[in-house]
Amino acid sequence: MEPSEPFDVLSLRHAPADPCSWRASARFRVLIDGVDVVETIHPDSDASLLRDMLIGPPESWPLTAGTEPRRVELSNNYCDSGCCGGVFVTVERCGGLVVWTWENTDDVRVPLPPDCHFDAVQYDPELDRFAADHSWEEPVDTAARLLARELAARDWHQRWNCLAPPWGLGVSVRGRGEEAGVTMWFRVEDAVLATASHFRYTMAVTGADPVEDQVRRFVEGIDTSDPRSTAQAL
Repeated sequence: MEPSEPFDVLSLRHAPADPCSWRASARFRVLIDGVDVVETIHPDSDASLLRDMLIGPPESWPLTAGTEPRRVELSNNYCDSGCCGGVFVTVERCGGLVVWTWENTDDVRVPLPPDCHFDAVQYDPELDRFAADHSWEEPVDTAARLLARELAARDWHQRWNCLAPPWGLGVSVRGRGEEAGVTMWFRVEDAVLATASHFRYTMAVTGADPVEDQVRRFVEGIDTSDPRSTAQAL
């Protein structure tokens, strides 16, 4: 599949946490040829792309393009998009081409942009560049990123028979300011019953100590204890 016009150009930009949203994570927005298309077709919406989604391996990032189509939610109405609608793209890699196909379940009367065609040579490095940029972080964002890295380095999910990341283990910002903290959620398999139980730990992030020290103490505290007896069941 080859585009009939020159390639579109993807750029990503940071967006702070939306105070009106129930999710405390920072966001990121997509610009196509310098235009925030979602803002055009779904104004005053809650951006669905969270920076927390980029602290795992590249294959887990929402906009990573593979040969299998991936439907990605870009915006919602401060609600479940399955209930109140939103804007989506289907992302697919076709050789050296990355194709986006648009969908708007918020208001079907709004004209959709044409399919976007990106040169993978530009598209992939832009994802890498943005994921590697931590200059925007507040201490709580740094804590979430470092915690995810520590858990991966220690193979924590394998030790306690948790399902694999990103669907079986995740880290996200749960609050800011005086309530700054990180939530670590995970699912533990029961091989006999063929079911999975859901649990979480929460970690407060304060200004009293370096973030690195707070994360290290937290990981040491959960590293040797069975999470089924020490974490909060969901």
